[in-house]
Amino acid sequence: MQHAEDDTDLVRLAQAGDAAALGALLARHEAGMKAVALSLLGYGPEAEDAVQDAMVVALQRIGDVRDPAAVGPWLRAVVRNTCRMALRATRPVPVAEPEWFTPPAGAPTPEEALEGSALRDWVRHAVDALSEPDRMVTLLRYFSDASSYEQIATLCGVPVGTVRSRLNHARRRLADGLRAAATAAHADTAAAADAHWREGRDVLAAAMRGEFDRVVRDTWWPDAEMLVPAGGIRGDRDFAVRGMAKDLGAGVRQRLRNVVASGNVVIWETDLVNPPDDPEHCPPRALWLQVLREGRLRRLTLFHPAPPRGPHPATV
Repeated sequence: MQHAEDDTDLVRLAQAGDAAALGALLARHEAGMKAVALSLLGYGPEAEDAVQDAMVVALQRIGDVRDPAAVGPWLRAVVRNTCRMALRATRPVPVAEPEWFTPPAGAPTPEEALEGSALRDWVRHAVDALSEPDRMVTLLRYFSDASSYEQIATLCGVPVGTVRSRLNHARRRLADGLRAAATAAHADTAAAADAHWREGRDVLAAAMRGEFDRVVRDTWWPDAEMLVPAGGIRGDRDFAVRGMAKDLGAGVRQRLRNVVASGNVVIWETDLVNPPDDPEHCPPRALWLQVLREGRLRRLTLFHPAPPRGPHPATV
């Protein structure tokens, strides 16, 4: 009973934004989480992946826990469902059994819980501390629709094995940070997130008005490049401007749906609205993977992810 009472206190602290409390919870239940993964996946990297995935999910979704005393079963359910999804080879972003994630009436959504929590800043600070390659795969894996290993490999131009290796390293860094019960205060980054959203909306609004060439001149480096993995295409700034003009001429419009940013990596996810007389002109969604240098764009990778399954991942 004392153990459950301790869990309750730790969950409440974690939901209030205490990263040290969440670290203590994960340390306490890690053995049970590993046991579940090993029972379903056997010994090997997949089992370790499942446990590390669950730790990242806990960072995103601790606000969903309805019964703090049952956080141990909740964490094991996250691992169990992650393993099952790996075995089925469906959408790779792990979520626990739906009943675990049904908040009581009037409760904030997971995204609202994270946004209102000091954990938000801890997560952002931890992701910012990763190397650019690790940060990029982490943002794509956990905070975008292009989250499968194959899609990330295509976007980053590396083999799937490299994606797995980078994610493993990133997850270890995040998990180690929690195990170390990091409690340092970090500057609130809500203002930075709002700025990224404003910039994304402003750029797309200008593009829809036919002013994308001005935006590119103002915000891209002269030697910036644009990549389109689906066609193996590599172009320059003029190529990007021509592509936008062609879509606009065909009546295609874009709406900003999600923004993910950390350090010099910024991801915009957009909905593409095709003209009524040509509803299949473009895929329904686009992802702009942007790498910056000194605040200006140096590389844009344009990708059309497969339609997502399940709820959209949390925004960081």
